Amino acid sequence: MFKTFLARLRRLNWKSILIQLLIVILVIGGVRMWQQRDAVSGTAPMIVDQSLKGTAIDLDDYRGKPVLVHFWATWCPVCRLENDSIDAIANDHAVISIASWSEGAEDVARFMAENQLSMPVIVDPDGAWASLYGVRAVPASYLIDGQGEIRFIETGYTTEAGLRLRLWWLENS
Repeated sequence: MFKTFLARLRRLNWKSILIQLLIVILVIGGVRMWQQRDAVSGTAPMIVDQSLKGTAIDLDDYRGKPVLVHFWATWCPVCRLENDSIDAIANDHAVISIASWSEGAEDVARFMAENQLSMPVIVDPDGAWASLYGVRAVPASYLIDGQGEIRFIETGYTTEAGLRLRLWWLENS
């Protein structure tokens, strides 16, 4: 069985595999560029709103330390995969999560309770905050440095480790 496996490995056309891998990488990169085509850069647009729990949220209050601004939706399956990571990051770092294009405060509150999420969340049913940031697809994460500059943008699934590493980089650079 092992000899059969080795024989198959020898017959593989590595050039073809590399070309196919390059095509996949280019397609993924193209999709990401398309999703981020309207994303703002430079100074982060100001966010001043009230959280689902009634707490005032002002992006300006985070000056001097990095903050993760995370856009998501209750109906988004990829967001569901990522929500536990964002919630865990919120225990250690500044996080503003924004539930865009979701049903409304009552539905977002129910979703948060059902999924045992405690991260601060702004309800954005009409996508106004998302539009201000140029978000066209969720989840979308904006990592903002202590001076209020957008340093990283991620659209689609992002690992907790990747976000934590970027936040660490922003804290220590």
